[in-house]
Amino acid sequence: MAKEIYVTEEGLKKLQEELEYLKTVRREEIKDMIKTAKSFGDLSENSEYDEAKNEQAIVEARIAELEEQLNNVHLVDASALENDVVRVGLSVKIKNADSGETEEYRIVGVTEADPFEGLISDESPIGKALLGQKVGTVVEVEIPLGIVKYKIMKISK
Repeated sequence: MAKEIYVTEEGLKKLQEELEYLKTVRREEIKDMIKTAKSFGDLSENSEYDEAKNEQAIVEARIAELEEQLNNVHLVDASALENDVVRVGLSVKIKNADSGETEEYRIVGVTEADPFEGLISDESPIGKALLGQKVGTVVEVEIPLGIVKYKIMKISK
């Protein structure tokens, strides 16, 4: 059985848009690239043809991956969630117990994760440690540099 993938409304839209783009626009571009490359003659020594076929394989693999993800989507409606514990779709403000620095993240599914934008995956070390926890709880997170303790300061929508 395939693993369920959590996505927000925005994340679902992005996945659907990417799939649509790949199936319509990108496939046509690659078809044209292959057609042009074939016109150069001998395919056994045709680097343009090889490149186009490689690109086609990459795009088709991504299409298959997106279709699989969309077939196993669990849509998260953050507005309908209680903010009593950390859940996918909610934001959480945490404080590093050692340095005192605070950070705010939104917990999202793995397909939406972008740590530079404050979106961390429910499968990341920090995301896993925070899920199901309440305000005031101190969690320990194992990161490459060692173990870091974070106190949950606030959970919001």
